[in-house]
Amino acid sequence: MALAIFDLDNTLLAGDSDYLWGEFLIERGLVNRSEYQAANEKFMRDYEDGSLDIYAFLAFALKPLAQHEPEKLHAWRKEFIAHKIEPIVLPSAKALIAEHRRRGDLPLIITATNRFVTQPIANLLGIEHLLATEPEFLAGRYTGQVTGIPTFREGKIEALEHWMKEHDQTLDGSWFYSDSHNDIPLLERVDHPVAVDPDPELRKHAERRQWRIISLRD
Repeated sequence: MALAIFDLDNTLLAGDSDYLWGEFLIERGLVNRSEYQAANEKFMRDYEDGSLDIYAFLAFALKPLAQHEPEKLHAWRKEFIAHKIEPIVLPSAKALIAEHRRRGDLPLIITATNRFVTQPIANLLGIEHLLATEPEFLAGRYTGQVTGIPTFREGKIEALEHWMKEHDQTLDGSWFYSDSHNDIPLLERVDHPVAVDPDPELRKHAERRQWRIISLRD
């Protein structure tokens, strides 16, 4: 059984769930609009140009989780999934996942976006296995801190290696689909790297390495 590994944001989704969660918080008046929007956009630019400080971003992104009770957060998240995520799930992405299942491959999502945001998206896509940045949860509340190493860049490799050891899996015959140059370290590790609607830097790298390039946006 080969692994079919998928990045999430701008790969299986036609958008970035982390950024959209921030927009949702702004629209619902749950954060200061001007301050939060400016920071949200800055971190997105940093991610796109490869300069993101993941720990600074997580301190920003996880802070709202610590400011509200889990019951309220889960209610807001349900609304977020319905209004922001369901409309951007790509039909071609769902078909690709189904094709890998027909081949007998094991689908797995690996994303830098935190599990609070991404677990219901993985459920929506019918993918059981999710590796995501883990928000700390203690005494019935989110703390605003992260547990373990964020699943970002080389952190994705570390998390995947740990998961494979636990699940008796290898990268033999493996696939990885991503849109971002931040995922080049993991793309270099799999047998079948695929650039999906890639950013300019990943496209250049994929062309140079003769990796497959596809679009799921049609």
